[in-house]
Amino acid sequence: MLKPILLVEDNPNDLELTLVALERSQLANEVIVVRDGAEAVDYLFRRGLYAARPDGNPAVILLDLKLPKLNGLEVLKIVRDAEELRSVPTVMLTSSREEPDLASAYQLGVNAYVVKPVEFRDFVAAISELGIFWAVLNEPPPGSMRLGTSRRVQERQEEAK
Repeated sequence: MLKPILLVEDNPNDLELTLVALERSQLANEVIVVRDGAEAVDYLFRRGLYAARPDGNPAVILLDLKLPKLNGLEVLKIVRDAEELRSVPTVMLTSSREEPDLASAYQLGVNAYVVKPVEFRDFVAAISELGIFWAVLNEPPPGSMRLGTSRRVQERQEEAK
């Protein structure tokens, strides 16, 4: 079972484009969509509507900057302050090119800051590359396993014995 991608996006148009782009990248990961920062925090900490969700963290958090209730920087701070979440790759996916937003995101520990391209084709390409990198190519931190490659890891460990 693959870890899901958590997409935190409140803009319906950007949400639709992002989902189309992830689908075109043919990732098998489920995409969990939440519409505001408070809902993202509830999902990550398994509270409220998400209290019964299975254990485990997402493969990556794709986080918009401008969100209702809690903005992306506030969510990022909460994620980085929580020991059980701080190693989850988090990508700020935003339309803001503002230098203070960029600086704040990196100071809080974002893994990448991606400005949403305006052109549909460029947007699809950027999201596809993000999804493939963080869900497939990136090596997760020690103690977690990139599901989907676990069989190969187990085979290598058995061969080494």
